Amino acid sequence: MSHPLDRPVWSTLTGRQAAFRSSHGAALRFASEYGLFAATPDMSAASLGDLAALVALHGDVALVEPEEPPPIAGLTVRSRAVCWQMVAEAPNPVGEPAFEIEVLTEADAPQMLALATDTAPGPFFARTHQLGRFVGVKRDGRLVAMAGERMQPQGYTEVSGVCTDPAHRGRGYAAGLMLEVAARIRARGEIPFLHSYAHNTGAIALYQALGFDFRRELVMTTLTRG
Repeated sequence: MSHPLDRPVWSTLTGRQAAFRSSHGAALRFASEYGLFAATPDMSAASLGDLAALVALHGDVALVEPEEPPPIAGLTVRSRAVCWQMVAEAPNPVGEPAFEIEVLTEADAPQMLALATDTAPGPFFARTHQLGRFVGVKRDGRLVAMAGERMQPQGYTEVSGVCTDPAHRGRGYAAGLMLEVAARIRARGEIPFLHSYAHNTGAIALYQALGFDFRRELVMTTLTRG
């Protein structure tokens, strides 16, 4: 039996977050206002044909799988990147932060989208913030840093959407917010995990310092029509 994190998108969209998905045949994806990620039950010609139809209906998708998919008729690879999947099996130490952390609400959605658009922490869309709980740091009422939750395979929750306005970096906001999000996940009896591009060695060093350990490599393949 495979581990739920070996195919995190499939585990998520066939499990606790099925309500957030769109589908065509056997192919599933987060509805486009929530996310880019998609999955199929296997790499058969029929499943990949359903995926191509799903892209035609709802736009580009990204697969996060152990291997890159074979060529798919009607689709081209827009980008490919090796990712590290990292898991915080042990409790994360959470000290008192030197700044105030706020729980973000629907009223903060426009600022959340604007911050993510400016800093590009990863795919973030108009309703991505509704996939889980988010926390942030504000200065003079303006959101300058945030972190939250995205995919939720059974027993796990992904830490995601971590970003800081460039003018406010170097103050420990990202680390403090990630520890807060991870602590909230563990308080629910779940295990925090995350994904990072393998080439992003600076981010990986931070994640390791926060208690996240390498689990396995996955390949993120972004597909578009063509």
